[in-house]
Amino acid sequence: MLIPTSETDAAYIVRDALSQGKRLAACGGGTRAGFGNGVEAAELFSSRGLSGIVDYDPAEMVMTARAGTPLAEIEAALAQNRQMLAFEPMDHRGIMGVRAVPAGEPTIGGVFAANVSGPRRFVAGAARDSLLGVRFVNGRGEVIKAGGRVMKNVTGLDLVKLLAGSFGTLGFLTEVTFKVLPVPQAVETLVISGLSDEAAAKAMATALSLPVEVSGAAHLPYTVRHCFIDGRLPEGEATVLRLEGLAPSVEVRAGKLAAVMEAFGPVSRLAGEDSRILWQEIRDVVPYADGTQKPLWRVSVAPSAGHQLVAALRLEAGIDAFYDWQGGLIWMRMEAEPEAELLRRYIRALGGGHATLVRASDPVRAQTAAFEPQPDAVALLSARVKQKLDPAGIFSPGRMVDR
Repeated sequence: MLIPTSETDAAYIVRDALSQGKRLAACGGGTRAGFGNGVEAAELFSSRGLSGIVDYDPAEMVMTARAGTPLAEIEAALAQNRQMLAFEPMDHRGIMGVRAVPAGEPTIGGVFAANVSGPRRFVAGAARDSLLGVRFVNGRGEVIKAGGRVMKNVTGLDLVKLLAGSFGTLGFLTEVTFKVLPVPQAVETLVISGLSDEAAAKAMATALSLPVEVSGAAHLPYTVRHCFIDGRLPEGEATVLRLEGLAPSVEVRAGKLAAVMEAFGPVSRLAGEDSRILWQEIRDVVPYADGTQKPLWRVSVAPSAGHQLVAALRLEAGIDAFYDWQGGLIWMRMEAEPEAELLRRYIRALGGGHATLVRASDPVRAQTAAFEPQPDAVALLSARVKQKLDPAGIFSPGRMVDR
């Protein structure tokens, strides 16, 4: 593994690889090892030697850090000022299991390179929506700076947004600048018990239509409910809705939401630490952090179509699943084969979406397209961007943009 300790070192490594015709596979702490389909003869190129917070002004709610800075260090610094990353980046180590580097730590550069987002995604945006500026080394070994410390309108190609979600295929991130937000004073979760997947979709849609500012909406079918907060959720399926903000406001909004949700089923409440742990476990996909290599899909569809997709697949394949983002994000574990063709056929039939194979054994990954195939026009544009930033294909090829 190549581990540069400065931006200059990183640029030299890329130029050296270019001169020798080598390929580089960019990574941070190695906690997402196994994503994609893999590339032969690509040398690992890690940012973990580029670590440290460069600048942080809590009053401006903006931080600049080197790409290899451990995410835990970022979050600890923010916590001291009661601030947070609004997009709730998940920790993939549990679901990646044996593939994750045992001593690896998620890095802030890896978070943005993979555009990692959690349960608050549908109201706070993805990781890329918090990214203000980047420094990176392109495929020619040139250091490029894009963006800055403020959000502004852009014309043409927005390199900041392109790098976020590119999985290191367009350039090697060395530094990132991003906005942060205050930690909510209070958090409360309403639990509606006993709903079918279809009824839960309707309940969540109703909740999101109300002026109560729901910041998390997930449905946990009976097969996974026991996996959360040590099995202490009420009996039956659990549809969970999160409210955050000032304590008096949360209390009023929770009362209004509960009054409406009681028409769907029994309502109970989780507050404080139980609520925080529940959403962290939803974020980190705890039910499928099972130590296996069973194929695990991350599926994005219209919230109204999620339960239809799962119902159709249950008739033809052995699957288990739960829902986040009001039903628009489905974490789906296959019991045997990945069933990629069947899954993507149903997604198209239900109006479209994206299916990403997050985890699988090596033989399965070798035969299954890990990322959703791009439409021809998008693939052509992606190839042109790749040609501009990495003309020799130094950075191992893969998905250009993860949505």
